Amino acid sequence: MRNRRAALAAIASAASLALTLTACGQSSEGGSEDDKKGGEGATIGVAMPTKSSERWISDGANVVKELKGKGYKTKLVYGEDDPDQQVSQIENMITQGVDALIVAAIDNKSLNNVMQQAKDADIPVISYDRLILGTENVDYYASFDNEKVGELQGGYIAEKLGLKEGKKGPFNIELFAGSNDDNNTRYFFQGAMNVLKPYLDKGQLVVRSKQTDLNQVTTLRWDGGTAQKRMDDLLTSSYRSAKVDAVLSPYDGISIGILSSLKSDGYGSASKPMPIVTGQDAELASVKSIIAGEQTQTVYKDLRKLAKVASNMVEATLNDKKPETNDTKSYDNGTKVVPAYLLQPVSVDKSNYTTLVEDGTYSESDLK
Repeated sequence: MRNRRAALAAIASAASLALTLTACGQSSEGGSEDDKKGGEGATIGVAMPTKSSERWISDGANVVKELKGKGYKTKLVYGEDDPDQQVSQIENMITQGVDALIVAAIDNKSLNNVMQQAKDADIPVISYDRLILGTENVDYYASFDNEKVGELQGGYIAEKLGLKEGKKGPFNIELFAGSNDDNNTRYFFQGAMNVLKPYLDKGQLVVRSKQTDLNQVTTLRWDGGTAQKRMDDLLTSSYRSAKVDAVLSPYDGISIGILSSLKSDGYGSASKPMPIVTGQDAELASVKSIIAGEQTQTVYKDLRKLAKVASNMVEATLNDKKPETNDTKSYDNGTKVVPAYLLQPVSVDKSNYTTLVEDGTYSESDLK
């Protein structure tokens, strides 16, 4: 066990003017430093991005459940998509003496200073789902195979349009990507384009807006309203005399915004059917949309498994053991390659959505 009294005292002094913790949290007291480190009574800080997304609410609850099941206490905070607020929250948890941090970054380039504070206080950091960039002070990374997510989305489009069977089209497609401050965005987009680019090069797929570069198609903070406005603009500028056959959407919240725009333009009727619209996270509203025949596909990621991986990493690290990883090459954060454990995503559409009931993600009544 490590003794962090001196380091914590220094951090507390340096942070004497820190802001009061601004988001709801869960906390418990008790236990000396020696008792807490590595065993029951240790406190784990959990920083999640926002409560505006169903998936992050689930993530927070799942991580806390896993940690408490191991005998740990928790402090759970949500940054509400404000990078400065998240930094302040993490600073406060360091000052309060948490024994480890699990951080899902809002802006993965804004945490360098606070990660140094964690290092100075001998607090290990698990980067959760979104890789923290530009710092050596990240110990491990728990996520899904993010490039595979994009491959599933792109492959689904190719399959449903019959491109694999040689249908020449041309079919019209528009591309959407996630937030430009989220490292996962480039992996999702790269995975999808690995599949779609050959068809674009052959002319089987056409992007009428000509917006094909990643920096042209990102959606700040993964916001559905922002996606809806962009889709409105695309329909007005590029589809007055043409129809959309497919939309690459990286996330369900973005998909909902895209669908709202399409429906406002008359899509969803017998004469103007909905295009193929992908998604990610199997959020309840999107699963219902798939059942209703609007959104076409989503990529399911079992967040319970991700929470378990992250909590196992914490437990191993606090006990001076090496956590299990399965990728030690792919995730270079610009300063070092962060050892990772990647879970496998699953494509879900109307033909297999019942698997979400079978594995306990949703009940049958949830989907009605």
